[in-house]
Amino acid sequence: MAEAQSIWEAARWSPYLCGAGVGVVTFLAYLAADRAVGASSAYATLAGLIEKAVRRREPLRAYYREHPPKLNWSLVFVIGILAGAFVSAGISGDFRLELVPQLWREAFGPGGLPRLLTALVGGAVLGFGARLAGGCTSGHGISGALQLQTASWLAALCFLIGGMATAAVVYP
Repeated sequence: MAEAQSIWEAARWSPYLCGAGVGVVTFLAYLAADRAVGASSAYATLAGLIEKAVRRREPLRAYYREHPPKLNWSLVFVIGILAGAFVSAGISGDFRLELVPQLWREAFGPGGLPRLLTALVGGAVLGFGARLAGGCTSGHGISGALQLQTASWLAALCFLIGGMATAAVVYP
């Protein structure tokens, strides 16, 4: 008889459990810090911190005069997401470095450069869209939708449609 696997050792968790966990984190963020969960502003903060470190003075862009780059809640939140992902993958024994995931390899071949370029362009488009929309999937799709904001529900619907259309094109 096979021994039952601990949830910490599972390579993938139930999406229902993960969804409930995201809801709890979002609630606690509002309760403890009066902050909405979001990730896209952390990348703008990180870019400002890098510019500040390289230039050795405050960034010139108007955005950074209004939002001075510093280690803040959203940046620590994103760092925590990355750290948690590494810890979870390590504990489950599922951690591995791979340039080209299996699904991509099956659809487009083993080449790493097309995969990297696609990821770079996709990330840039996603970041531009998130800044243009005033939030990303977590900001609108989780925090905004939780607050029943119409714009966030519309944005989340657009994220869903865009994701489904992209998946249909990329992985027919």
